[in-house]
Amino acid sequence: MRVNHSRVPAGPPGAAHAASRPVPAAEHRPRRHRWPWVLRRLGRADRWAFDRVAAAHLPGLEYVLPRLSRFADNGVLWFTTAGVLGLAGRPALRRAALRGSIGIAVASPAVNIIGKHAFRRKRPVVDLVPPMRIRWKLPTSHAFPSGHSASAAAFATGVALEAPAAVAAPVAATAAAVAFARVYTGAHYPGDVLAGIGIGALAAAGTRLVWPPRPPAARIGPGGVEDVRVDAEGRGVVAVVNTESGDRGSEVLPGAAGMAVDVLERELPAAEIVRLEPDDDVDKVLGEAAARAEVLAVVGGDGTVNAGARAALAHDVPLLTVPGGTFDHFARAYGIESPADAIAAYRNGRLGRVDVGSVQGPDEEQLFLNTASFGAYTEIVDRRARLERRIGKWPALAVAAVRTLRRSRPVELDVDGHRRRVWLAFVGNCAYGSPGAAPSWRRRLDDGRLDVRMVTTGRRVPRARAVAAVLAGHLPLMPGYRAWRAAGLELWSPAGGLRVARDGEVSTMAGTVRFGKHPRALAVFCPA
Repeated sequence: MRVNHSRVPAGPPGAAHAASRPVPAAEHRPRRHRWPWVLRRLGRADRWAFDRVAAAHLPGLEYVLPRLSRFADNGVLWFTTAGVLGLAGRPALRRAALRGSIGIAVASPAVNIIGKHAFRRKRPVVDLVPPMRIRWKLPTSHAFPSGHSASAAAFATGVALEAPAAVAAPVAATAAAVAFARVYTGAHYPGDVLAGIGIGALAAAGTRLVWPPRPPAARIGPGGVEDVRVDAEGRGVVAVVNTESGDRGSEVLPGAAGMAVDVLERELPAAEIVRLEPDDDVDKVLGEAAARAEVLAVVGGDGTVNAGARAALAHDVPLLTVPGGTFDHFARAYGIESPADAIAAYRNGRLGRVDVGSVQGPDEEQLFLNTASFGAYTEIVDRRARLERRIGKWPALAVAAVRTLRRSRPVELDVDGHRRRVWLAFVGNCAYGSPGAAPSWRRRLDDGRLDVRMVTTGRRVPRARAVAAVLAGHLPLMPGYRAWRAAGLELWSPAGGLRVARDGEVSTMAGTVRFGKHPRALAVFCPA
């Protein structure tokens, strides 16, 4: 009989005994993940918080919160608020309304299309909620996250990024009330609301990536501000009004300049008001007004303010800018966005001295407060002027930009002694902070520098890309883009003349053209 001896591989002493030892049941169990346990704890806490809110009795809110929640359906509350802010006439409030609305447009699909279908959480059981609080019609969609809370947080965050605290705080309080009302009326668990708030706030904050919020008003450095005596009734103030500036209004509602005049007459009854007629010589009228004024006030757009600055410099009087045009870039640059702001700045009695840009030719000198430009920009200004009476300034600007950038040709120039083919060129009075073809804000108005941005090109111009870059506001995306800061710039045109746009007004200058600065030359009334 043959015996088969099995061979056991060698191992350490006791290995066979260990192999034969029974393995505890715990060692056979798979490793438990902690996430289900954490989610169960959060779910219990969420339900406990919901029960506490459902059992709470808040006198006075039993009637208000359910109706506030219903008014927020489909964003009606927030779009109504956006409309009111837009009609207020202040650019900061219009920007706030637009940013808040864009935040809702981003947050709402993220919550209702993605979030709710991804989590599919059921709505709370409303046994503990008093019947008078329950919505007229219980929602049938999934609970997590809360769409109402996301819209509320998105709008409130967008408004907070642009509007002053006096406006942002009530909007934020209303948004918080809407979010709480979603729990109070039994529509959502607190966790649903918190998740919606987070998504909405992130959506509104994310708009900064493509549309940076406007920074605080440009400031004037130390030593550039001085006190001046002012009269509460406006004696010594001569206000020149360009009634053709901005929106001319209608028979029912006055235009921007008309409303500014109403504010001046009400707040400064002793001030002299001079209305420019269509056939008047603007420089002559402003010069005569500045000669007899202690304070020269100008109501109109940037072109009128430019002429007022020339008169104020010639007669050494301070300038009070009163917004009354379409853009009002200079007034808004240092915080005067409405006629009421101008009145407050006058009564504040603080003068700041700001830089004035200069474009000098062999026989003349022209000034600019905001920007000077040449190349295709002058064609854009010409086309806009021809179109704006028919379709308005903003549509005219967009149409003029597209038509010009599709057809314009580079200009041969000597730029500081170097031959260039210049397609677009922008020269700012002081450094502009935002990128793009037409930057709109500055941090300082007295830095003594010029902000030069130029697009030079070869024989071929990438027109489609250029149109997209200019309209999107990102000029650095274009090939041939250059930007630098300088105290001066010298140009010479082989063609014999250079068309230059200054604060929206176009003129032709012959010979060598020099851009420079008059540092802290102009005295203006500053907001508090």
